[in-house]
Amino acid sequence: MNDGSDGRGGVVFADGYVVPITGLLSLLFALLAGMTALPALSGSAGDLALPVVFGISSLACFRIRQRYVAALDGEGR
Repeated sequence: MNDGSDGRGGVVFADGYVVPITGLLSLLFALLAGMTALPALSGSAGDLALPVVFGISSLACFRIRQRYVAALDGEGR
C-alpha cells in the first residue's frame, strides 16, 4: 500500500500537476509584471518594486518547472 511518501520523508507529487501549475503561475506573474510596468514607470521610484517582484517570481516559477521536467527526464521517463 502506498502512503504517498517516497521513503525519504518527502512528499511525492503526481506527475500531471507540477508542470502545468508552475507554467501557469509563471505566465500569471509575467502578465502581472507587464500590466504593472507602465504605471510603475510613470509613478514614484517605490512603485517600480512591484513589477520587479512579479518578474522575479515568474522566473522562479519557470526555473522550478524546468528543474522538475529535468528530474523526470533523469528518472528515465
